[in-house]
Amino acid sequence: MSRKYVYLFREGKASMRDLLGGKGANLAEMTNIGLPVPPGFTITTEACNEYYENGQKFPEGLWAQIEPSLAEVERATGKIFGDRLNPLLVSVRSGAKFSMPGMMDTILNLGLNDETVQGLVEATQNERFAFDCYRRFIQMFGDVVLEVEHHHFEVILEQAKAKQGVKYDSELSPASLQWMVAEYKKLIQRTTGRPFPLDPKVQLEEAIRAVFRSWNNDRAIVYRKINNIPDNIGTAVNVQSMVFGNMGNDSGTGVAFTRNPSTGEKALYGEYLMNAQGEDVVAGIRTPQPIASLAAENKAIYDQFVQISTNLEAHYRDMQDIEFTIERGKLYILQTRNGKRTAAAAIRVAVELCHEGLITKEEAIGRIEPGQLDQLLHRRMDTSAKLDVLATGLPASPGAASGKIVLDADEAEKLGNAGEKVILVRTETTPDDIHGILAAQGILTSRGGMTSHAAVVARHMGKPAVCGCEALKIDYANHTVTIDDVVYPEGTVFSIDGATGRVIKGAVPMIDPELSSEFKELLVWADEIRVLKVQANADTPHDAQNARDFGAQGIGLCRTEHMFMDPARIPIVQEMILAQSLAERETALAKLLPMQEGDFYGILKVMHGLPVVIRLLDPPLHEFLPHVEELVVEITKLKLTGENPHELAEKEALLRKVRALSELNPMLGHRGCRLAVTFPEIYAMQARAIFQASARLVKEGYEIHPEVMIPLIIDTKELQMLRKLTEDTAEAVMEEQNVRFAYKVGTMIEVPRAALLADEIGKVADFFSFGTNDLTQTTFGFSRDDAEGKFLPAYLEKDILENNPFAVLDREGVGKLMKMGVQLGREANPGIELGICGEHGGEPSSIEFCHLIGLDYVSCSPFRVPIARLAAAQAAISNKGQ
Repeated sequence: MSRKYVYLFREGKASMRDLLGGKGANLAEMTNIGLPVPPGFTITTEACNEYYENGQKFPEGLWAQIEPSLAEVERATGKIFGDRLNPLLVSVRSGAKFSMPGMMDTILNLGLNDETVQGLVEATQNERFAFDCYRRFIQMFGDVVLEVEHHHFEVILEQAKAKQGVKYDSELSPASLQWMVAEYKKLIQRTTGRPFPLDPKVQLEEAIRAVFRSWNNDRAIVYRKINNIPDNIGTAVNVQSMVFGNMGNDSGTGVAFTRNPSTGEKALYGEYLMNAQGEDVVAGIRTPQPIASLAAENKAIYDQFVQISTNLEAHYRDMQDIEFTIERGKLYILQTRNGKRTAAAAIRVAVELCHEGLITKEEAIGRIEPGQLDQLLHRRMDTSAKLDVLATGLPASPGAASGKIVLDADEAEKLGNAGEKVILVRTETTPDDIHGILAAQGILTSRGGMTSHAAVVARHMGKPAVCGCEALKIDYANHTVTIDDVVYPEGTVFSIDGATGRVIKGAVPMIDPELSSEFKELLVWADEIRVLKVQANADTPHDAQNARDFGAQGIGLCRTEHMFMDPARIPIVQEMILAQSLAERETALAKLLPMQEGDFYGILKVMHGLPVVIRLLDPPLHEFLPHVEELVVEITKLKLTGENPHELAEKEALLRKVRALSELNPMLGHRGCRLAVTFPEIYAMQARAIFQASARLVKEGYEIHPEVMIPLIIDTKELQMLRKLTEDTAEAVMEEQNVRFAYKVGTMIEVPRAALLADEIGKVADFFSFGTNDLTQTTFGFSRDDAEGKFLPAYLEKDILENNPFAVLDREGVGKLMKMGVQLGREANPGIELGICGEHGGEPSSIEFCHLIGLDYVSCSPFRVPIARLAAAQAAISNKGQ
């Protein structure tokens, strides 16, 4: 028996989205719940897939199923397809399982030809209306099916208006429209080499074929890739009898949402036009009326529409986007679908639907896309603003900002502190630029990826950043930037959108973050459901307070190196690095000790009652020293002038030290616990600072939970040695201060060997946390900045990798190491605490994986804590019982 390829609307149902597509399933469902839907049928997605499997030929038996379905529509409407006296006209729409803007445009009025147009004239007693429908049909069919470029038809339209001396399409006379029909046919004959098809069945066949073809047009392929929609699900085709909103003043058309899509308010939101076709509402030729005005114009129709809207929302249990047409006083519903909405509206609608009893708390949580919350947690551009987009880079940190472009961190700090709004523009940022980043509204770099220094620091600070904007050429010498051969001097106002990667000329109006009562309520529900704890990455008391305000349950990563980047501290840090002896180094460390103690005191105090994981110094020491290139320039200038030989000698000594410390691959070099193996006094100073701060707070009555993290270990011997150093320091401080406090010592798993030896490490660690930024680099053998800037896009484009592994956790490779680490660690130490503190800790798919492998917590930047809370709840809901 042949497969069923064609379903009348009454034969389908909502659960058949895979087979009938979203539109077809909705049309079927609306038909079956008794709504006034113009009759029609749907050709299945399977027919589309077989079309491609058969070398772009219709499946055998498809047309044999279309003809009786068409006959059913004829019976239901009392009209005949292709009949001169009483013609049935249809629309042809694509409709995949997922809404896809890249698909084929709708064809309206299919079935019109030189004879049936006369039947339409007689049926409506309106020659202008009939020929307007005919010319629109030929234009749509010629553009969409026959691929004659749209602008050729527009030229003829403009000629017709000029000949008649009118401004608008609606003013064209029947004679002008008939002239256009003839000219459109000539254009198609001239361009395609064949006449416009007048046989309605040929028109229908070619339109169906065009829908199938559109599944693989460039727009559709790009949209599927961006939205992770599979290529093999195909599209359905919906063939529906036409109803007309432009048959007089008792006809009309409109679109309405059952709630406000911008705010979520429970009130009908939309607009309509009487005596108009659907495209007129959006064309801007006439001003549509708000849907509420329909009550005054036709109360019976309005009341019917209100009732249908209420029923549809209750039936689908979600806000609906409804298209309708009124034909000679009768209301028809053409389509309903779940309405697209802003993040703020999505939250309000979900919470209110739950309060109304239509959905559960779990369903409300599942309705929110975690990534959408970024819109609410950062400033964003006003969507109504006109933008002069100059270039696009990587959307590295959400939010938006405007300011004068500044190419130097010192200048950014100076202007920022003076109250100027600035955007720091650099080829790429380094720890040396931290003071400029702090003072800037946002960061723009020409190099670097989503996990570059600029991206990570900006996300952590909640500042917008656009990275890897290759169109941006920076000339530091002349204080200019160039984009597309246009030169912009330093001080030009730019805006950046960290959510899209756009770089925009001039200032743009901004919208401040919105934290509604519904948003807070939704997060409380999420907290009731989730299993994972959510902690934050925070390096200052201010960051810690932000984290607490956003609902963090502790600090999962405090990076002490960020505390060293304060401009006032850099000279002391450099003094420590350049020390020629242990005594000199300890002198510098003694200066840093009270500073560090103050840092830890402030953070632990803010996080009273919650755990704080403090990672000891991690990056290579040379990152705190000037760049070689900068020193060479300064030395050359001093030599040329011959002035200040003492300063010249100091600079040359510094250059020798920088070169001695520089490494071919710093990420794999002298950093992390390797620093403490060679210079244990550095970690001893930091441990003392932590414990002296702890002792002070305990005496002041605070409940503190310090956890000391030893980074980058590869072997238990490192951890044993540095744990003993930490414990000895803690004991000494408690003796000196005559106070006792609890603390933990653990490590960070960020190289494969550590994950493989997690059973050994688990015996000597109270906790460990996966540092997935470095674990991803060391597992893949990728330098993240080089990969994202050079070859990773090709890997994604060619489907070697499904996602950027620095943005979405690689479950197959990195994830396998993590899973092994969890299992081995818990076998060795059942009470061990396990978490993740890499950038992946705030990404929803990665959070789900952390839930699945049984981690205790995720840690992310303060501004991503609400996203992580929601994503952790969604992971618990979708994996219930696993």
